Amino acid sequence: MPLCNPADLTRLLPPGARLIGLDFGTKTIGVAISDAALRVAAPVMVIRRRKFSQDMAELAKIVDSRGVGGFVVGLPLNMDGTEGPRAQSTRDLVDEMLLRMNLPTVFQDERMSTQAVERAMIDEADLSRAKRAKSIDAAAAAWILQGALDAM
Repeated sequence: MPLCNPADLTRLLPPGARLIGLDFGTKTIGVAISDAALRVAAPVMVIRRRKFSQDMAELAKIVDSRGVGGFVVGLPLNMDGTEGPRAQSTRDLVDEMLLRMNLPTVFQDERMSTQAVERAMIDEADLSRAKRAKSIDAAAAAWILQGALDAM
């Protein structure tokens, strides 16, 4: 399934299907999932990146086990809104992902997602640096997914 507009995403999902939010990094993939009503995003896990095929196999297990019907992928835009090498790398990754998992997919601006989540972890949860490092990518994926859910 090709990339779609965020406005079209809900009509392309089967009834009761959830969305999965992804934050692709160089070393990890943050994963979050929505509820079936598409109102709330929650962090799920962080996948440590290895080979692409292994990463996609792990992601496919999550998709199958959680009733996922579509993807929301964080797009790392530059602060001025333009796309740089990281955004192109993410687009290339998603193109390859869609060859393996044919689900409707949208990009969501992820500017400042990690910084916003880290600030909340420090201010609200008073988490140590080590504890933040373990969960920040999944929390950033939830932040990205929540932004898309709120826009829908």
